[in-house]
Amino acid sequence: MQTLLLLAVVGFAAQLVDGALGMAYGVTSTTLLLLIGASPAAASASVHLAEIGTTLASGLSHWRFGNVDWKVVAKVGIPGAIGAFLGATLLSNLSSEAARPLMSGILLALGFYVLVRFTFRALPKPDGSRPLRLRFLAPLGLFGGFIDATGGGGWGPVGTPALLASGRMEPRKVIGTIDTSEFLVAIAASVGFFIGLGSQGFDMAWVLALLIGGLVAAPVAAWLVRIMPPRLLGSLVGGMIVFTNTRTIMLGVDQTGGLLTWWVLGGVIVLWVAAVWISVQAVLADRRVARHEQEPERALADSAE
Repeated sequence: MQTLLLLAVVGFAAQLVDGALGMAYGVTSTTLLLLIGASPAAASASVHLAEIGTTLASGLSHWRFGNVDWKVVAKVGIPGAIGAFLGATLLSNLSSEAARPLMSGILLALGFYVLVRFTFRALPKPDGSRPLRLRFLAPLGLFGGFIDATGGGGWGPVGTPALLASGRMEPRKVIGTIDTSEFLVAIAASVGFFIGLGSQGFDMAWVLALLIGGLVAAPVAAWLVRIMPPRLLGSLVGGMIVFTNTRTIMLGVDQTGGLLTWWVLGGVIVLWVAAVWISVQAVLADRRVARHEQEPERALADSAE
């Protein structure tokens, strides 16, 4: 019972982060399942089955708050579903350990790019005159879906920074669109695992606990992403990607019993905190400028009355 309650809490926290930042539900949940002894395939299978419910709730919540671009959902989600099915089929028979360092290196580079772009540069207005094309979204979805299924998570860390880096969607719509399209990815991955593992590959108690926690958090996260300043959101997303993938890489190469990993992660945390502080100061400065620009308009309106 304690394990199930812990999984429900993890499901809540993971969905809160995922719904607000566009990533981390699968990574967080799968990590815990591996810690309690689940095999990689069983952990990923159980998490993806739970994600069918959590991503549906998250997508509906984001749609209600106007955070979803449905054209992008279709263009990235359908290829993502194909990639997830292939990845689930592969993981059902093979281990993905050898591919993780390469995947983490790619994601780490994307994370640094997003972190630097949104921390040290003013956020550009989304360029609606240049819509995201299928030739960009289809390979992105295929790659992200494959990584998501084989690694137990990865749809958000692949899709979110790529769409943010394009500069053609505002952050809240990037997150809402990625979360909504993940519904298709979760269904396809679950079908692939069911074919490869059979029903014994899913622990329904784990699935239910993760699902309950995620359903409670979904509407809260959709509201949170709507009110959070885009520049700050970009720094938080970039820092999350950098920290998560730095940890994955260090655990594979650290020969000091974890000491070097702690020092490196400590440095990443300091960098992350500094980036968020810079973004907060920039947001406050922008608000002061906006208030200053509004003062003459208010004075003119008062004099007219």
